[in-house]
Amino acid sequence: MQSPLAGVRVVDLSELLPGPYATQLLGDLGATVIKVERPGGDNARAILPGLFAAVNRGKDSIVIDLKTEDGVRRLHGLVAEADVLVEGFRPGVARRLRVDYPTLAAINPRLIYVSLTGYGQAGAMADQPGHDLNYLAASGVLGLYPTPEPGRPYGIGLPVGDLAGSMFAVVSVLAALMQRQTSGQGQYLDVAITDALKHWMTPRLGMLLADGPGQLGQRPGYGLFTCADGGVLVLGAIEDHFWRRLVAVLGLEALAGPDLATYRQRQARHEAIRAQLEAAFRREPLAVWLARLQAHDVPANGVTAPEAMLDAPDDRVLGRSGGSLIARFPVAMPALPPDRRASPALGADDARYRPEPAGHKTSPAGLVAVEAGA
Repeated sequence: MQSPLAGVRVVDLSELLPGPYATQLLGDLGATVIKVERPGGDNARAILPGLFAAVNRGKDSIVIDLKTEDGVRRLHGLVAEADVLVEGFRPGVARRLRVDYPTLAAINPRLIYVSLTGYGQAGAMADQPGHDLNYLAASGVLGLYPTPEPGRPYGIGLPVGDLAGSMFAVVSVLAALMQRQTSGQGQYLDVAITDALKHWMTPRLGMLLADGPGQLGQRPGYGLFTCADGGVLVLGAIEDHFWRRLVAVLGLEALAGPDLATYRQRQARHEAIRAQLEAAFRREPLAVWLARLQAHDVPANGVTAPEAMLDAPDDRVLGRSGGSLIARFPVAMPALPPDRRASPALGADDARYRPEPAGHKTSPAGLVAVEAGA
């Protein structure tokens, strides 16, 4: 059995995180990913080298200056044999460089072209610069969290916006590949990170419409609690059966009555319940509470430090190889490629995708593919 995307060729013009993470996922599924870098390389190489290494594993790197005629010609040659192209330029830049969808679709009508940007190709904010935090703010996600104390950074740790955009790009590419099997045609995909975040906001917005803004963050039995030793307990006792087990373990008979039997009843008294749970958890250290709650099948755990993720033995997703991070595709499927090589050196694969010398018969892409080691 072949890997799911065996034979699919992806040209990646993107930098930093959203585009490269999306193309790495496609590579994890078996696609060949050609990372086209400008002279000097992806900005992440210098700014965030650890991030670059984490999201560019197994790709081929070539250097093309798209501000030159030769560079544009070379990119057009790559596109002639490509299945997917991913770019993250600001709106209008690809057109000025002559690597926009209409231009490239004329070369290869089967091409699936992805523009992955912060605010999309049209609208009042389309030309605005931004990063993950800006998109979280624009889509309402940051509004779900309390305002930070003065001087403290405002964020939620994980680049949720960038990753949401990446995932919708991948889902859209897979759907477009399926459509192409019957239509024979490629298509243009305008993926906006803020749109992806707005879609991820729908569960919270549904709650907002039903319950009003005052109830949006009111989830009794759910949250972080400080224990006697300063350890942080993470609790998820939302359902009624978990709630009954929780209050039994804590010995809080006052919270076990029929007036608090349902989630909606508890939600109306969220603040008072929270205060009693906080006081109870401060009586014992974290390890004691974890042992008791887990023994009674209550959803509870501690907080894992990020550095501990690097040292977990036999992890199904994360590993290390030669000092580099390996992130395996998190869903087991037949014939997925094995752990791939480290992220490429800048221009490491230029020779494999060089233009054919004058006088040689030209391939459809106008390129010569040189086997590794040749």
